[in-house]
Amino acid sequence: MGRRPPIVLAVLLLSACTAVGPDFRRPEVPWLANWSGGSLTSLASERSRPAYSQEWWRNFNDRVLDQLIAEAQRLNPNVRIAGMRIMEARAQLMIAGSTLYPQQQQLTGSVLRTGERRSVGSDTAFTAYGAGFSVGWEIDFWGKFRRSIEAADANYFATIAQYDDLQVLMAAQVATFYTSIRSTELRLKIAHENAALQKRSLEITERLFKYGNEAELDVQQAKAQYLATLATIPQLEGTLRQLQNALAILLARSPGPLPEMAAGSDRIPQAELAVIVDLPADLLRRRPDVRAAEMQLAAQSALIGASQADLYPSIALLGSLGLSASSLSGAPRTFAWGIGPSLVWNVFDHGRLTGEVLVQDARFQQLFEQYQAVVLQAAREVDDAAVGFAKSREQTGILQGAVDAARRSLEIANVQYREGLASFERVLDSQRTLFNQQERWVSNLGDVAQSLIALYKAMGGGWQQARARPLLDDATRESMGESSDWKQMLEIPLPPPDAGPQLIDSGTKEQ
Repeated sequence: MGRRPPIVLAVLLLSACTAVGPDFRRPEVPWLANWSGGSLTSLASERSRPAYSQEWWRNFNDRVLDQLIAEAQRLNPNVRIAGMRIMEARAQLMIAGSTLYPQQQQLTGSVLRTGERRSVGSDTAFTAYGAGFSVGWEIDFWGKFRRSIEAADANYFATIAQYDDLQVLMAAQVATFYTSIRSTELRLKIAHENAALQKRSLEITERLFKYGNEAELDVQQAKAQYLATLATIPQLEGTLRQLQNALAILLARSPGPLPEMAAGSDRIPQAELAVIVDLPADLLRRRPDVRAAEMQLAAQSALIGASQADLYPSIALLGSLGLSASSLSGAPRTFAWGIGPSLVWNVFDHGRLTGEVLVQDARFQQLFEQYQAVVLQAAREVDDAAVGFAKSREQTGILQGAVDAARRSLEIANVQYREGLASFERVLDSQRTLFNQQERWVSNLGDVAQSLIALYKAMGGGWQQARARPLLDDATRESMGESSDWKQMLEIPLPPPDAGPQLIDSGTKEQ
């Protein structure tokens, strides 16, 4: 009966454990509940053919683009770094989880050979042995360790959300550079075609001037326009190479043109917006950057509770075992043990501990404002991209009509010039107009594709499929797998898209 009180006390202490500090709840965004999507509303009413919403780039029906995005989402250095940050967060979560078990564990042992030499009498020598084990387990009475686990778990999901965000970013950046390259290639083609057209006009005026049928003014004007068009080609070629280099770097390749893009240079990828079925508020909340900000806020909320627990006494169970003996004949062997509770309360350090709680709370308020700003910026990006897509698309038909009119105008001007009904100035104006309208039309096609890409990025799609892929590449997995401590952790799959951290619900009203 005398041994039962410590055990009963331990059971009572464990059953009475609570968790101080605020319980995290998803932060409210006052304006978001009534937000209808802004410019996205008019686009959402459209009903196009069934389309991909997660792997949205497949709507462009371009296999090369699909392959390049898949490559960037796996091999881009920033993506690989984000994968390693997830592994680091897993290790941090393991560290936090270990605090629920005995925190102080020490095993000691000693063997000491000792002796003495006497001036009178015989020398003596003997060996002393000692072994001991001590353990200390601080009971998580106030939830300090559970709050730390909660913070580590939220940080883990924050790193996953950041990884998801990079998946979205890679898809958008690859598609953006790909579209820019195709637009520049088409602009180059148009520049070469117009330069060839203007060169023929220059040759005609030179021939007419040679035989005295025209003035030198027509020759010089034709030459000036031809050389001006020709001068745009090196600039476009330089821009094209820079875009190719940028895309190659995203794919972790050396700078230069991509062999798989050698064909299809006369087509800018075009697609319609996929059917929008999600509510505008859900579109914003599912964005990886918004989820990352929310998880960081949850982690900081848990740290408030962890620091607040330091204001209360800590209760620990201590235990020790010890054995000592020596080789001396008749020497006793001693076995010692001890077990009991320990209470520590930093009552004279209240100011510092209270200040630490305030520091954590101030950081929480900063992250709360940052979360509000992230959501607000997300709404702006959706609206900007939606209105950009809608208005750019409205221009396409108009500019196509302008190109057709300019081409017909040039045909009429050439006929009238040959028949002597119009001056060569009319031909030059028509050539200049045609080139300018074709440039605007190509730029508009690129803007439509870029705006659609920006809209998909703003809606936060394109990360879901990455959850099923290996987190690390084969070489990295093999290298880390050589350490037995990593092997089990490397096999852990990423959680499903709808998973979230385990948050404490202590039932307290503290905020």
